[in-house]
Amino acid sequence: MWAAPGVYSPHTMPQQERSVLAVLPLFHVYGNIYAMNWAFFSCATQILVPRFDIDEILDTITKSGHIAFFPAVPTMITAIVNHPKAASLDLGKYLGLLSSGGAPMPLELIERVIDLGIIFNEGYGLSESSSVITANPFACTKVGSIGIPMADNDFRIVDVENGVEDVKPGQSGELILKGPTIMKGYWNNPAETDNQLKDGWLYTGDIAQADEDSYIFIVDRKKDMIIASGFNIYPREIEEILYEHPKISEAVAIGIPHDYRGETVKAFVVLQPGETATEQEIIDFCKVKLAPYKVPKIVEFREAVPKSPVGKILRKVLRDEEMAKVKK
Repeated sequence: MWAAPGVYSPHTMPQQERSVLAVLPLFHVYGNIYAMNWAFFSCATQILVPRFDIDEILDTITKSGHIAFFPAVPTMITAIVNHPKAASLDLGKYLGLLSSGGAPMPLELIERVIDLGIIFNEGYGLSESSSVITANPFACTKVGSIGIPMADNDFRIVDVENGVEDVKPGQSGELILKGPTIMKGYWNNPAETDNQLKDGWLYTGDIAQADEDSYIFIVDRKKDMIIASGFNIYPREIEEILYEHPKISEAVAIGIPHDYRGETVKAFVVLQPGETATEQEIIDFCKVKLAPYKVPKIVEFREAVPKSPVGKILRKVLRDEEMAKVKK
């Protein structure tokens, strides 16, 4: 319950107007804090939906009259903004706040959400932090940021190589966290605990930057970084560009083995309903906006990309598929 009041304070809202649309699985830390504990703390109505079906969700939103709080993940929000009826439904009238977590939200999608008149906020947390640990203050939101730490929590961004020296504002490094909600350790796994917890600091494995106001911006996962011909490439930068393409609904970039470069970039793309595109069309689009070494060399079109129960895209599944091809 520690973080529940910091998620979205309901104290100025009449109790009968407090409601949360609970689509996230409650066994996941995100759903547990945002959808369940927030409802308990706020004495709010919890609208439980067993699974994410976009038509059912939009129907629930519009028929409920007003939903104060809808915590979601980027893949759910993608489905909402891409729905043919999204613009005509006037969703901003029915939603008090749409919150995103679980994975970084592409800037292109954030802008489309705002264009629909929806109030949007993004935060950050991990199972190891027991709850949401950073969020944007509502009066001072910065688009693309996961905000600032909750009360009594602290953060640093340290050099990726040595894990000790703080980097300057605007520089990339590993995000580390300290506070009362950080785990004590992994059950019966002291080796992994020692690897992740050092002097009370949790090493998140996320590459991030902080600005002069201490707002944090996630760059990518450390383990997802692609190293091609000695260059460090963050998949999120490539995905941000792919999401700008009007025909693309979802996009994932990963590194795949390459005899000469070590790794090269492959993009997996899900097109908008009814759209068609060629591999070269997508590559040419990226060439205009990315440095040559960051441009995907291979584009694979898919009907869908693998996701976890909470809706998070599973890069590891895609990487494992590619490694299996290499071994053959």
